Amino acid sequence: MASRPVEKPFEHPEHVLPGAQFADSYALTVSGQALDAAGAAQRAFGRVPRWISALMALRNAIVRPFRLVTAPKQSKSSVIGFFPVISQAPERIVLGLNDRHLDFRVVIDVTQLGEDRQEVTASTVFQTHNLFGRVYLAVVKPFHRIIVPAMLRQVAAA
Repeated sequence: MASRPVEKPFEHPEHVLPGAQFADSYALTVSGQALDAAGAAQRAFGRVPRWISALMALRNAIVRPFRLVTAPKQSKSSVIGFFPVISQAPERIVLGLNDRHLDFRVVIDVTQLGEDRQEVTASTVFQTHNLFGRVYLAVVKPFHRIIVPAMLRQVAAA
């Protein structure tokens, strides 16, 4: 049994990304999954639905002339989906990228609720660096509010 993702407040986003100007959070309750944060993140972001891949390809084509990051640089750190892992613990994993226009973090938290139930929360935090970053965030925010819950639903569907 799983619930639908619901929006919830994200307390203290500045602890994840100092200077953050925008944060949101969506939570989903799952049963019988026995997930840790890395497993939940892999389920949420390890497979990208076609419609989201198409939106990302369009985004990448539009921002490439502005020299924005369109794919994470290959590094020795691990990557989940297209997000590099910044920090990891059993109950929380932080993914993200820094770019010229903005920095962002995706935080996956797994909270034990008892009775074989867990709450999986996907939170995102943004810090813009310039006018272009603020405009970019304003343009992508409506899509973001659709994409994050859709990706979180994959945790229960796996």
